Amino acid sequence: MKLVDEAEITVIAGNGGNGCVGFRREKFIPLGGPDGGDGGDGGDVWLEATRNLNTLVDFRHQRMFRAQRGQDGMGQQRYGKGGDDTVILVPVGTQVVNVDTDELIGDLVADGDRLLVARGGKGGLGNMHFKSSVNRAPRQSTPGTEGERRELRLELKLLADVGLLGFPNAGKSTLIRAVSAATPKVADYPFTTLYPNLGVVSVEPARSFVIADIPGLIEGAADGAGLGALFLRHIQRTRLLLHLVEVEPLDGSDAADQVRAIERELEKFDAGLMDKPRWLLFNKADLLPAEDARAHAERVVAELGWTAPWFIVSGLAREGTRDVMLKIQAFLDEQARDAVGADPVEG
Repeated sequence: MKLVDEAEITVIAGNGGNGCVGFRREKFIPLGGPDGGDGGDGGDVWLEATRNLNTLVDFRHQRMFRAQRGQDGMGQQRYGKGGDDTVILVPVGTQVVNVDTDELIGDLVADGDRLLVARGGKGGLGNMHFKSSVNRAPRQSTPGTEGERRELRLELKLLADVGLLGFPNAGKSTLIRAVSAATPKVADYPFTTLYPNLGVVSVEPARSFVIADIPGLIEGAADGAGLGALFLRHIQRTRLLLHLVEVEPLDGSDAADQVRAIERELEKFDAGLMDKPRWLLFNKADLLPAEDARAHAERVVAELGWTAPWFIVSGLAREGTRDVMLKIQAFLDEQARDAVGADPVEG
């Protein structure tokens, strides 16, 4: 299914029920006094993350969600029933933004996470609350308050361990096909990837990680050029970036210039992305003799002053890909061990 990663919805919490004006009227009990009950509270609206959803496509068909109104109060000091809450299911990884203020309300990153997005109105007071020594038969009550109404923007950020970066036709889709069961479209023209793809890389039983392939980036992507800008958010959660570049670009451009161009777009979109671990993969090595491919790669590494790990692979021929995936798994395992062993931060 095509990924839908953004949607706008309206949520309306339930109004509170009105308080009741009532008097006790029973045989042989004159002047029974006020006994009007309170109205029930309106229902709240919640968002709940579930792993059973992968996209926000359902919100293209339904954009408005209401919680139930509270019941009005009744005589004999009976309180109105509170309105039922409305729970909206969203994919894990959904961020919630208030459209009016552009404020991030919450981030649902785990299955079962819940977020209150609209609070129901309070029930009104019945007239039994207004009796006093000087007003023994009050005919006063209060209406229920209105529930909150909010315009929300839902933004889905894929939860992947590794993100693939690169120019169009760098071979990202071919690589993800080679190392996982994902089957993104592959063709000999740019922008064959129109939406992100996720693949699970299993290096051995009980050891695997998730890799995300986003549409190719071009210069100006962070300002809206091309398709990649629409999906750059999906690599913000990743723990490692794999930067793919053709070992010798077929269009005659320079591989080092391509790497620098992508770096500029990352920095413009989110400077924090430049602080993520990033490895360089020289792809399409099968198009050159092994000696020439290594010479090209070493020149680019020297020109960039690259100090992080780098590799020469061929996604199409599946040469070197297994070794890279094993190293990625070892890196992620080490990160996980470091996180578990880290000393707790004192507040």
